[in-house]
Amino acid sequence: MTQEELSTVTLDGMNVLVLTTNYGTEQDELNKPVAVLREAGARVTVAAQRKEPVLTVVSDRRPGTVVEPDTTFGDASAQEYDAVVVPGGTLNADRLRTDDQAQRLVSAFAEAGKPVAAVCHGPWLLVNSGVVRDRKLTSYPSLRSDLENAGASWQDEEVVVDTSGGHPLITSRRPGDLEAFSAAIVQALEDRAS
Repeated sequence: MTQEELSTVTLDGMNVLVLTTNYGTEQDELNKPVAVLREAGARVTVAAQRKEPVLTVVSDRRPGTVVEPDTTFGDASAQEYDAVVVPGGTLNADRLRTDDQAQRLVSAFAEAGKPVAAVCHGPWLLVNSGVVRDRKLTSYPSLRSDLENAGASWQDEEVVVDTSGGHPLITSRRPGDLEAFSAAIVQALEDRAS
């Protein structure tokens, strides 16, 4: 989906949940997809582990922007949303993958046939949520073995969209892929709306 095509999409009435911990999320991997989705008309809800500010980072080491979450994992339900997005950041993703509530939410989206999207280190949560077996996806290259050991087919592409497993699975490798990643999420939501 090109930028021109993106500008004509209307996701009015679509609700997207973004899962993040309160520290260590890669700034652009949180803020850019949220901005694109909101610009397309979707209502985006940022859920964190705690109802405290989300302290993002740049390249895993420099302080980034502070984001106020809208809700917590415990107060969010997959039934209320049309898709879930998991940003990366090594620290964020490492904490997310062991969070039972985050795992429960991702599994619920997958079971309901709703799009699940993750970028960079975010697919660690997908592994622990049990949604990668026999699926094609990508990630930050250092996760390749983890994904393959969990039964996934890893691809070195800016965005991989796999619709073979009952729900769209959208993954990207790094911040440089965010334009394609965000466009693929918009496309999946547009397809869901039609």
